[in-house]
Amino acid sequence: MINSMLGSRYKLGEMIGTGGMADVYIAEDTRLARQVAVKVLRSDLARDPSFVARFRKEAFAAAALNHPGIVAVYDSGEEPAPYIVMELISGHTLRELIHKGERVPLKRALEIGEGILAALEYSHERGIVHRDIKPANIMITDQGDVKVMDFGIARALADLGATLTSTWNIVGTAQYLSPEQALGEVADLRSDIYSTGCLLYEVLTGAPPFTGETPVSIAYQHVSGVLIAPSTLQPDLPAGIDVVLTVALAKKPEDRYQSAGLMLDDLYKIGAGQVLTTKTPRVKFSRRKVLIAALSSFIAISIIAAGLIFTKPTADSSTFPEIPNVVGLSQADAQAMLSDYVVTIARAHDARIPKDRVASQIPLATIRAQKGSGVVLTISDGPGDAIVPSGLIGMSLIDARAALSAVGLLVAQTEAVSSDEALGTVLKVTPEVGSTITAGSGVILQIASGQVEVPALIGIDAIQAKTILVQVGFLVKEVEAYDANQPVGIVIRQAPDAGTTQTIGKSVTITINKAP
Repeated sequence: MINSMLGSRYKLGEMIGTGGMADVYIAEDTRLARQVAVKVLRSDLARDPSFVARFRKEAFAAAALNHPGIVAVYDSGEEPAPYIVMELISGHTLRELIHKGERVPLKRALEIGEGILAALEYSHERGIVHRDIKPANIMITDQGDVKVMDFGIARALADLGATLTSTWNIVGTAQYLSPEQALGEVADLRSDIYSTGCLLYEVLTGAPPFTGETPVSIAYQHVSGVLIAPSTLQPDLPAGIDVVLTVALAKKPEDRYQSAGLMLDDLYKIGAGQVLTTKTPRVKFSRRKVLIAALSSFIAISIIAAGLIFTKPTADSSTFPEIPNVVGLSQADAQAMLSDYVVTIARAHDARIPKDRVASQIPLATIRAQKGSGVVLTISDGPGDAIVPSGLIGMSLIDARAALSAVGLLVAQTEAVSSDEALGTVLKVTPEVGSTITAGSGVILQIASGQVEVPALIGIDAIQAKTILVQVGFLVKEVEAYDANQPVGIVIRQAPDAGTTQTIGKSVTITINKAP
């Protein structure tokens, strides 16, 4: 779609991002002579009326929001493909900032939290819930301003009857899901507050509140895991931070802040050095049958109840030893390596880590921590069970992969068969929908076959070529070669040739020009 024109006005240029529903391009608004960002519904989804309707809903919801902390939506249209025109932001995402590994100063971390909450307070007052707050959806402009973007799965509060079970493929990263989202229940504005709490916890401590090797194991911890106080990981944080994040990350929505404005007020108080009067909820474990079946045991005791005392550091944290990596070790071996720390044990199912081995640790390995501080180890109870999700029949192959991944399952094999259905549509699932199988195992999908024309790829950027192939429905194989007469990074050969046809799901090989 590069260099094509949308709505006889927007000339598309370089692709700058891709998501669960759409690809994002830099574009020139030829009418106003300015650069904008254009989100174009992916071609494999544009054939699905339900996705087109959802995309229209996104445009309607986002266009109603006019706030300096929210990325502005300028225009939308549907020819030749559904699209939304947005403000082009010069800056970087919070995800990029976090991944640098540098600790964000307290003052700046509070400013980031305040910016997010101010935007959410505005959207919530207008009946719009974001439902996908995560670092990748928070922009930090070159001027240091905070902007929330991608209200891609926002819905009017009046339309909250639908749960997220069938749309987990677009909900977002599991590390920022609220417990009610993890359980497929109704998500309201308090889910945004929980996700903001997860994000702020990570900015302040360097690690998310709950980790695991699979989305399923992380989801279990959101619902039943004990929250480690932020000051346990970073003892120099003010006491108010523990209060704010304990309330924001309460398991029950009714125990959280009931509005973004209330949490925002507490952040302002912390910044001003004031004492908080907000009451923290009592910690109670879930008694849901689904969790009793999924988890063999809960964390039986909180850090405070265990009587663990964490002293303030007497030296700069750079002098503290690095915490060793114990993931994959037995509990005994891990505790032996962590003899200088106070170890708390949790257990959870994990499809990738053998039973009775360490599946995750908090703080993460290589983080510097004072001797005598706390480390939480999650021990694997094995893969546990997963249920083949409903709704797979009729999905596109891409959506089916995402839906299976969300419940801890894989696509083991695809079988292309003749059908009147659209190319790539899932026709049959083995084992059948509703079956209980071991988490981490694979299913066989029968998909509608058909002959698809291979696009012309020679001479275009390799990233663009791969995007085009995936959208058409092909797998991608990459080969590298060097031609001094061609620009580096473009496709110099392809097989099969452009214009030929082959069955959807087959591979197309591209040769990428790479300097030796």
